[in-house]
Amino acid sequence: MSNVVVVAEVRGGLLKRPSLEAVTAALQLAGPSGGKVVAIACGAGLDAACAELGKSGVHQVVALDGAPFASYSGDGYAKAVAEQVRAAGAGAVLMAHTAMGKDLLPRVSALLGTGIVTDAIAVAAQDGSFTARKPVFAGKATMTVRAVAAPFVATLRPNTWAPAGGGVPAPVTKVAPAPGDLLAVVREVVAQGGGRTPLQEAKVVVAGGRGLKEAQHFKLIEDLAAAFGPGVAAVGASRAVVDAGWRPHSEQVGQTGKVVSPPLYFAIGISGAIQHVAGMRTARTIVAINKDGDAPIFKIADYGIVGDAFEVVPALTAAIAELKHGR
Repeated sequence: MSNVVVVAEVRGGLLKRPSLEAVTAALQLAGPSGGKVVAIACGAGLDAACAELGKSGVHQVVALDGAPFASYSGDGYAKAVAEQVRAAGAGAVLMAHTAMGKDLLPRVSALLGTGIVTDAIAVAAQDGSFTARKPVFAGKATMTVRAVAAPFVATLRPNTWAPAGGGVPAPVTKVAPAPGDLLAVVREVVAQGGGRTPLQEAKVVVAGGRGLKEAQHFKLIEDLAAAFGPGVAAVGASRAVVDAGWRPHSEQVGQTGKVVSPPLYFAIGISGAIQHVAGMRTARTIVAINKDGDAPIFKIADYGIVGDAFEVVPALTAAIAELKHGR
């Protein structure tokens, strides 16, 4: 029997959706052996987040709740989480592959004296050990690795699992954190303006490339993303667009930008260079719009429209808005 720990991410008192996706993966790992899933949340004022986490199907929630953890500290959080992982007798530790996950979980794995698999798109329990599958070589291949040391530690690519929910409320245990001397503390987080959906967490990504010709034409991309409604879609961009100064680097999708796996991805005016494809090829459904019928993007697209984006995108935006708001 192997217990599985999920390290949840809470920002501003709110539970991040990728943490619920990690719970789904944890339940899949723990199920075959009859193990329990324990969720750990760190921060201050965690009551609402832990209540939501408790209904996700986990067996127990541990809240490391206290003033010392009001601001994120990689070393402080890692020490406290590692202690709870040992107490839970965990055979596996999972966390979403977000900015926090990429910083925190490697620290935890180091303290536990084990290895880590990052950006996994599948995990499984086989023959008494754990395996993970992840993209390699800029997404052109996938690699399956088997853990040889315990516990198994992995970060999970967002939008790969369905969020867990609807379970019987689990007990919440509050633990007052005692992090000791903190080496570094995050004093300020500059939030993305306009309440926009984070690119890596968006259900729909609408990305534009140099085919839009000028920066002001990105209004077409923004309008299409907005048509899906608040909190659903995010705007992305190719590297060429970012290099030209049309869009900020935070919106860049690709090998040198962000890797996204939304259920729906629009590539508009994007040729399909390998650098860009490496960041979005794991999207569930890819729609390409390009006037060049020989553009490489059509080789990986599920649906392709050969046409002028300045004609196709406004029509698509109007159709989606009509469906969303009713006729």
